[in-house]
Amino acid sequence: MQLYNNLSAKERAELIEQAGKDRLTISFYAYAKIGNPETLRNHLFLAWNDLDVLGRIYVAHEGINAQLSIPADHFSAFKSHLDSISFLENVRLNIAIEHDNFAFLKLKIKVRDKIVADGLNDATFDVTDIGVHVNAERFNELIEDENTVLVDMRNHYESEIGHFKNAVTPDVDTFRESLDIIEEDLKDHKEDKNLVMYCTGGIRCEKASAYYKHKGFKNVFQLDGGIINYVRQINEKGLENKFIGKNFVFDQRRSERISEDVIAHCHQCGAPADLHTNCANDACHLLFIQCEACKEKMDNCCSTTCMEVHNLPYEEQKELRKGQGNSNDIFKKGRADHLPYKQDLRNIFEILNK
Repeated sequence: MQLYNNLSAKERAELIEQAGKDRLTISFYAYAKIGNPETLRNHLFLAWNDLDVLGRIYVAHEGINAQLSIPADHFSAFKSHLDSISFLENVRLNIAIEHDNFAFLKLKIKVRDKIVADGLNDATFDVTDIGVHVNAERFNELIEDENTVLVDMRNHYESEIGHFKNAVTPDVDTFRESLDIIEEDLKDHKEDKNLVMYCTGGIRCEKASAYYKHKGFKNVFQLDGGIINYVRQINEKGLENKFIGKNFVFDQRRSERISEDVIAHCHQCGAPADLHTNCANDACHLLFIQCEACKEKMDNCCSTTCMEVHNLPYEEQKELRKGQGNSNDIFKKGRADHLPYKQDLRNIFEILNK
């Protein structure tokens, strides 16, 4: 019984190429009480591996968080399998705006303590007492209200390339960092302001909205289905798009373009750019924004030091990496002293005092 991948990413990419089938990129989440996450994990792997599902899925006692791709002609069978699981029946599926057959190259289903690393003690508040879910039309109305503070619940490297107009974009590396920062900055406005939140697909706002209601915020709203569902709704209903730039995604695509605006800059030269890349030096892999000119000049590397290492023979690179572990930059997502044009993000005080 196969419960784990037995193909490399390269081998899988070759099979996808040979199959010649279009694949759909899908994300979904569900909070539910799962008694034995490991059993569910194994059940999902066996069923989804047979359907040629690829992706990254987290299962925990609190639910499931999935980003995946599947051959389009297997979608009906996949949906039927989801509906056969009680807490996943009719779960909303966020289907990507742009598809890439190589968005995922392995099926990874992992058991985690939580489906989102929020750093919260769920026993201290009612996680089911969430904010009001609003659709795209209502969301557009709310964010034009002068009594609304619109907060991006994503990380700095996500909001840097795209966000809603007039949104607060906390300069944080992780979701858990933003929770206390936002509460502190808005502590004097718990009753007189609308706290409106959004994220990529909605999952981060589920827990955040319950947390802020527990902390005394009276008017808490969240964009239903996140940015992905918002874009689908505005396209279907002909609504005004208030998102500028690109939506960062956590797969090989890296982003989906929502508007033609390029709001970020190359971290190396400052030219307009919004394409994330990982440093080509295997000992670094820093995620940063690089324009085409710098990509060619720097050989897809974040620094001259990394470029020098990257151009060494492979065996010499391996020797240099022995015992070194990964560079800390791999976890910084665009933060490094040698990147002079990292963009500063808007904070809450700028919004409240404008």
